[in-house]
Amino acid sequence: MDQRLTLPEDGVVSGPRPFAQWDSPPSVKLGPMGAEPPLPPTVAALRDSLHGLADKVMRPIGRHLDRLTAEQVVDKGSRYWEFRREYAKLGIDVAGLADFPAEELPALFTVLFEELGWGDAGLAISVGAGMLPHYMAAKFGNSFVAKTYPETLTGCWGITEPDHGSDMLDSNSAIAHPRGAYGRPNCVARIGDGKVTIRGQKSAWVSNGPIADLCILYCAAETKDGAADPHRGAVLVVPLDAPGISKGKPLEKMGQRALPQGELFFDNVELDIDHLLLAPEDYKKGVYAIHTEANALMGATFTGCARAAYELAFAYAHERKQGGVPIIRHQDVAKRLFHMARKVELSRAITRRVTSFNMVNDQPALQAAMFAKVTATQHALEVASDAVQMFGGNGVTLEYPVEKIFRDARSSLIEDGCNEILAIKGGTLMVDPDLLSPTA
Repeated sequence: MDQRLTLPEDGVVSGPRPFAQWDSPPSVKLGPMGAEPPLPPTVAALRDSLHGLADKVMRPIGRHLDRLTAEQVVDKGSRYWEFRREYAKLGIDVAGLADFPAEELPALFTVLFEELGWGDAGLAISVGAGMLPHYMAAKFGNSFVAKTYPETLTGCWGITEPDHGSDMLDSNSAIAHPRGAYGRPNCVARIGDGKVTIRGQKSAWVSNGPIADLCILYCAAETKDGAADPHRGAVLVVPLDAPGISKGKPLEKMGQRALPQGELFFDNVELDIDHLLLAPEDYKKGVYAIHTEANALMGATFTGCARAAYELAFAYAHERKQGGVPIIRHQDVAKRLFHMARKVELSRAITRRVTSFNMVNDQPALQAAMFAKVTATQHALEVASDAVQMFGGNGVTLEYPVEKIFRDARSSLIEDGCNEILAIKGGTLMVDPDLLSPTA
């Protein structure tokens, strides 16, 4: 049988061209998302719309908000709200995502947050946090939230506390010190008689806290004797206009300044039991579930952040001259750009792969989602740092965007669980009981 490649009569081929038609020497430009195979048409169309929003809306607004105080960012006249209005025009919501074919959802999710992260990391996280109450309620099979609260409401996720940061993500005590004592939780819910009563506070790291309408709240659940343990909790959806709720001042911080963050206070807030998404017996599964989703979101967002830094450095290396030539002609610069591009590709690949696995597997693997978050955020910091170095003195000035991207990326190594803690917790999730001896 003749295995030789032949050309169609019109000379046009799809896919790889025969060797004989290659350029000499071969030279290939990667696509807008690197070495990305063709996306499904619907995802590709969404990507084009998102990229336009990220380029024309997110980037200028993100840079503008970066120069403001935290209180100015959340002001009613702030351009933050301009971004939210423009994003809303895309019509991306939890109900709409359910209409996409299941096989397209991994690409859709990762492309969505990569493009948003490319535009502005802080605004991207604000979008993700805004979806969480409805998104997780749907994941948990709860219809009350969708029927009671419109998706136009801005959401937030309240989990970390002033005295319990990563502790709140560690419901199975994987990172606990053997001599440690957690102490009393800062936020506690009492469940009974068809009501839930919440008292206490969540820390200043609640993303969207200062501007949110609806919160998916993770807190300790009080026992019958009045005690409270951070490992025995409850998950609730809380309307933030309920009596007894107040908000702290927006947080001033180094990076992601376009993302409003701030404390939430609960003074004996009473809600109907319908607002309880998960009771104490399912709390650990609830922490596992939302952390899996959040880590995948972080992986995609900071793939986009790294890509933004790389693309700016790549363009600058063609424009800036030193030694009489564009700096990309210097071997060290070319080598640096190669490794920057490699890290972006790795971040995208592992995030897409993990998201695909977790969306089709019987149960998502949190440790795999942690692979994506740790890899993408670490790479984002490294790529952004290299971009600053490549810009030289210009890289540390406010005139060029790479210093802002560097600050945004630096924050990500702490966000949604600091990477060191995730590595420890992820390592414990990798233990295979079947391979251990009975006494181990």
